[in-house]
Amino acid sequence: MAGVAAPVRLLLTRPQAQADDWGRRMATLGVPTVSFPLIDIEPADDPAPIAAAWSTLPVTDLAMFVSPNAVEHFFDRRPDGAPWPDRTWAATVGPGSARALIERGVPAARLVQPPAGSDSLDSEHLWPELVRVAGADWSGRRALLVRGDGGREWLGDRLRDAGAEVGAVGVYRRACPRLSAETGALLRTALRTPERHIWLFSSSEAIGHLEALEKGTRETGSVGDPAPLTPPAWGRVRALATHERIAVRAQTLGVGHVVLVRPEAEAVAAGFRMLSGSTLESPT
Repeated sequence: MAGVAAPVRLLLTRPQAQADDWGRRMATLGVPTVSFPLIDIEPADDPAPIAAAWSTLPVTDLAMFVSPNAVEHFFDRRPDGAPWPDRTWAATVGPGSARALIERGVPAARLVQPPAGSDSLDSEHLWPELVRVAGADWSGRRALLVRGDGGREWLGDRLRDAGAEVGAVGVYRRACPRLSAETGALLRTALRTPERHIWLFSSSEAIGHLEALEKGTRETGSVGDPAPLTPPAWGRVRALATHERIAVRAQTLGVGHVVLVRPEAEAVAAGFRMLSGSTLESPT
């Protein structure tokens, strides 16, 4: 109908599988979304370290999973019939990872995560919970970090300081996605009409990929739309960020309005509704 404004959409930038899940959950809350993954997830090149990690899991006191992707790719290599060891705690910082662990048979009683009312869901808020359930002295105990290629060492350093033997296994690789004709068109539309889009950022790395993709599109154009993209008015862009570090990275890019939200569907929906009613002029 002429004169009816297009709805504001939430751009989901998580890897594809998580973006699809978030799209379903946001739909139940009445939030229109579109998937625009800013991180590609690929299996680790060598499965041998994952098999070795499973073989030593029964004598491991803690396995820390950094993301739902870590859970998925670790359990994809699970030996047939292998139960979750009774002695092993499973730790994570996000509700999505916690759900994924429980779905794969980890007992809820062996799961450790930040309290529901934490100011932030991160390693700093996980550590006191680990101390509470498993003690502060980790001398002679073993911990395993299950992650992608690289990652923060904060929790590993705390465990080492407490006396633990800490190992790590990379179960997937992160990569900057390549734009297809469809995603290239979506990027250009989102940057040309920031009033119709709100970004959801759950990774600082994803913001770096967005910056690289935007620069590439600006310089070369895209399939089906070869005209170079003019520099975006980042000051008019609105975004939700699920951690303070991510919010700072978005502000460094120049995003004009960033709201910090917990990585939970209801909190994201509330942030979306608040931002979708706001406007932002380009800074002068």
